[in-house]
Amino acid sequence: MFRRILPQAKLLSEEVIEPGDIVIDATCGNGHDTKFLADAVGSDGTVFSFDIQAQALANAKDLCQSHNNIEFILDSHANLGRYIPEGTPIRAAMFNLGYLPKGDKEITTVYESTSVALSEIFNRLTVGGRIIIVVYHGHPSGKIERDKLLASLSHWSQKEAQVLKYQFINQKNDAPFLLCVEKISMP
Repeated sequence: MFRRILPQAKLLSEEVIEPGDIVIDATCGNGHDTKFLADAVGSDGTVFSFDIQAQALANAKDLCQSHNNIEFILDSHANLGRYIPEGTPIRAAMFNLGYLPKGDKEITTVYESTSVALSEIFNRLTVGGRIIIVVYHGHPSGKIERDKLLASLSHWSQKEAQVLKYQFINQKNDAPFLLCVEKISMP
């Protein structure tokens, strides 16, 4: 049976993450990916977890109380350069685009900041590292972000990255889909 989107996203991350790695949760939300990443990198690794909503970080901190390898950052993922020095080797990053589950649906990710974050992360990504993006596009701004993101990623150099789209095409209600960017060489 095919894996659903979120388990597939985790599998694509697990395949490349090793204990001690530095990883990013670009959209902390309620902290489920942050916790998953913290477990994957172990006590010697570091997770940088970003969100623009204080409530999201509070929820995530509650979920991740037993982890001491997470840096929670109340800021846009577009500003990750303020917190992660250039040259820091990032092994993986995860994004869940859309809005905070059970939160304000008017506060959403937007292509402009997502695009900046993707470029910043890709520049720091190790060869073989991955950026995993779950795209929730069942709302108006999600459709705009989806279209711009797909147009942009389809033009990334195939000499530097492989970009995968994993999507169920017979599901109703704008089912989320997965994008995975794997760095295959240095620019």
